[in-house]
Amino acid sequence: MTSDRTARRQSALTESLERLSGAHPAIAAVLREVGPPEPRILEPGFASLLRIMVGQQVSTASAAAIWARLVEASGDTVSGFNSLDDEALGRVGFSRAKMRYGRALADSVLDGTLDPEGLEALPGEEVSSRLMALPGIGRWTAEIYRMFALGDPDVFPIGDLALREGVRMALDLPERPDLDVAERLTEAWKPERSAAALLLWRLYRRRRGIAVLGADSPPIVDNSAQAQR
Repeated sequence: MTSDRTARRQSALTESLERLSGAHPAIAAVLREVGPPEPRILEPGFASLLRIMVGQQVSTASAAAIWARLVEASGDTVSGFNSLDDEALGRVGFSRAKMRYGRALADSVLDGTLDPEGLEALPGEEVSSRLMALPGIGRWTAEIYRMFALGDPDVFPIGDLALREGVRMALDLPERPDLDVAERLTEAWKPERSAAALLLWRLYRRRRGIAVLGADSPPIVDNSAQAQR
């Protein structure tokens, strides 16, 4: 991860938050309460996509522990992952389903079906479509990759329960909005919904004291993990 890239992401996030808070009093109030979030940055590539898949439907702490064991087993590259049999992946903490998904991802990178780094040049919805064509990658995974790895400024992973609870908190709603309502409510924050999402994850973390992806997961995958696919 280059310092230039980190600086660009930080500058873009700061500018987006300034515009959002200027246009939306609720966002301004949250920003005053919790302060600005940090950008969440992953290096585009196989390792980051696999890392996000590891985080599906498990706690932040569990995902971090599984990922650390996978890195220790050299399974964070395509060749390294494919060298691990089911028994080894089970010891790392992979379910049978995630073993299948990880292998499908590795195979798609190997055969050229998917170029995770090259997705950066495509429109956001096309990125999501290409990723969601793979087994085990749904909307949430695709959108987290777009936000953290590709730096897409207009992503709001509406399926994330913590984010929808953050919407409830920020807008002082009586109950957490469902998917359709939350989608409508967050339309107003286009085209800078990624900044709003990071801020609301931070709000949820501050009020609930519970670790969440957008506020607590380690933000950077070392470039060395991407050197060999």
